[in-house]
Amino acid sequence: MVVGILGGGQLARMLALAGLPLGLRFRCLDPAPDAVAGHVGELVVGAYDDPEALRLLVRGVRLVTFEFENVPAAAADWLQAHARIAPSPTALAIGQDRLREKQLFRSLGMAVPEFRTADSREQLHTAVGEVGLPCVVKTRRLGYDGRGQVRLRAQERPAATIDAAWEALAGPGTGGLIVEQFVDFDRELSVIAARGRDGSIAVYPLVENEHAGGILRRSRAPAPDVPARVVRDADAFVRAALEHLDYTGVLTIELFLRGDTLLANEMAPRVHNSGHWTIEGSVCSQFENHLRAILGLPLGSTAMAGDGVATMVNLIGELPARARLLALAGLHVHAYGKSPRAGRKLGHATVVGHDRAAVDAIAAEVARLPLAAPGDWGFAG
Repeated sequence: MVVGILGGGQLARMLALAGLPLGLRFRCLDPAPDAVAGHVGELVVGAYDDPEALRLLVRGVRLVTFEFENVPAAAADWLQAHARIAPSPTALAIGQDRLREKQLFRSLGMAVPEFRTADSREQLHTAVGEVGLPCVVKTRRLGYDGRGQVRLRAQERPAATIDAAWEALAGPGTGGLIVEQFVDFDRELSVIAARGRDGSIAVYPLVENEHAGGILRRSRAPAPDVPARVVRDADAFVRAALEHLDYTGVLTIELFLRGDTLLANEMAPRVHNSGHWTIEGSVCSQFENHLRAILGLPLGSTAMAGDGVATMVNLIGELPARARLLALAGLHVHAYGKSPRAGRKLGHATVVGHDRAAVDAIAAEVARLPLAAPGDWGFAG
């Protein structure tokens, strides 16, 4: 059985690695001829909205899924007419528009930061005045890993910084701007869940995330010292979203925790970086459960493997020395096969164990390792 994936990056690669033991094969479409999913499956090189490339993608496949949410509308429309796709175009459309996300969250009873939209420079000035400083100005579409947003601080000169934000962010394809109240949160969390074709739902333990420069740096599961009520609220919220969307596959919702109150930030209708720990840290990974869900197979257990704990560290920009990394006890390494570049996710490492302090200490050691010498990782370094 062949599964098609729109996108050929590391998420597609990990989906393929999870599916190969299940007897699945994969064909990915990506504009880059060196897309890393091509290491483990067939790669079609072409634009995402190229009809000929899309025809090659769906030839002989049972269904098509996605490794990112910013799917061009033309591609989503074409695929819907020619193949079974999951998750649905409706979920993709909401996941690629920050305004529609906020509207969905509010409709489901989840608190969100105060926000306003702006489609002109004048409206942006008004929106910032209504939301107040500090705030974050974001594009409604095409933003990820800290891109497509500017933070406005209270001490800055409002008029000049608002104009600069408009010049930096406004443009074709962005869908306009959205101004969000800056949340002085205590912790960043994410809840990841899978929903099958039959409506069954499996929710992973709540995850605590740490970002720097807009990029996820570390995830810990289960999120330590979170009140039981917060865990229940996150579980109920993701279940409500899955049911409302009649969703199939893995869905991730990013959350802010302030005191004991949850605020919804964004959602990702796909497997997610904050769930990479599930490969070794849970009984059934997010990648395998996504495939199980979209294929109509029974969902796997989302329990922590061995009732333990896990910490995932992203490897960004450059990789550590391979031998030194592999010498760390309890650590599992995933190098994606990408060339080093500033800000680029080159891989991740996950530490699993039963003592939270010990697991976190080993994960922290990763950042202190010397960098790899040229050729140490072969194609990856």
